[in-house]
Parts: sequence; C-alpha cells; structure tokens
Amino acid sequence: MRRIFVTGIGTEIGKTFCSAIITEALKADYWKPVQAGELDQLDSSFIKSAISNDKTVIHPEQFLLSQPMSPHAAANIDGIRMSVVGFTVPATNNHLVIEGAGGLMVPINNDGEMIADLIPAVANETILIVKHYLGSINHTLLSIELLKSRGINCIGLIFNGTSNSDSEKIILSTSGLKCIGRIPELTGDLKSFVQTQAAQLNL
Repeated sequence: MRRIFVTGIGTEIGKTFCSAIITEALKADYWKPVQAGELDQLDSSFIKSAISNDKTVIHPEQFLLSQPMSPHAAANIDGIRMSVVGFTVPATNNHLVIEGAGGLMVPINNDGEMIADLIPAVANETILIVKHYLGSINHTLLSIELLKSRGINCIGLIFNGTSNSDSEKIILSTSGLKCIGRIPELTGDLKSFVQTQAAQLNL
C-alpha cells in the first residue's frame, strides 16, 4: 500500500486542500500527525467535509498543539516532546495520505529534527505542493534539491491556485519531476470540485 506524504514549499500553500483531492482520488485514508493551532478547525475536519467516498478513514492526529506556530515551539509551550522515532503510523490496509506541517525544514523539536527527517520514517512517497508567487521558483527548486539530497522519493508536483506556465515550465524542466496535477481556484460546491479535480490527477 502507498503511504504518501504531502508537503509544500512553505506555509499557506494549500497542502490540506490538495490532500483532500489526493485522498479522494485514491480513496485513501488520511492522517495529519501534527496539528499546531486552530484546534477548533482541524485539517482533518476539512478533509471530512471535502471528500465524497465511503472508504476513507480519517485517523486522529498524534499531536494536537495549542499554538499556531512552528511545531517545536508549540510543543515546548504545551510541554510535549516530539521526536521522529515517537511517531506511530496508523494501522490500515488502505493507502494512506499523510499531511505535513509547513515546509520541509520546519523543526519538530530542539534537537535538529525537521519535517524532512520525519518523511522517510512514515512514508514511502512524497508529493510537493507548489503555489506561484514571487520567489516560488527558488523555494520550489530548493525544496526539490533537499528531497533529492536526502534520497526521499518525490513522485511529482501539484501546482495549486492561479497557473503560471513560465514558472511551471522551468520548475519541471530543471527538476525532471512530473506534474501530478494543476488545481485551479475553488469554484462552486466543495465536494463536487474535489471529485472533479481528483479524477484528473496523474497518480
């Protein structure tokens, strides 16, 4: 079974939105290991509201942190110790979509462990979510170089939001990675939109 880690080139890139679409496409289970802040609007709750299939199981977060900040800082405030070896992947016979927190070099503790260290411990594939803005080419290619340098299996990119063909062309040609999907801005009913976009992913 596939265990796909969804990460992004930064924060507010649309990881949760794209995770819903990937989850729907594979009728996979979903797991958010760390939720930092917004505990009244969990990412897992959004996933539940966005998908339509009856196969997906949404697994509970392992760490719920009260503050909307870097996981290591939020965990310090809450008196919680996180480490890569302490994460337990939910038991399932289904594919599993795992959503990260922030970008690859977001720390999970004060000992130098980052989200990039967590990925190979819990997943066997990674998808990088890209959103276009001034500087996003640099952030995308740096993220890809990091994944490659660590031997992390990145199966491709999803471009989320307003398209930019010039940026996408240089990112894809430079990285050699495939485009898994291009997700436009949300229009209409959320579930219908997610279903439509899920059917078009190249997974």
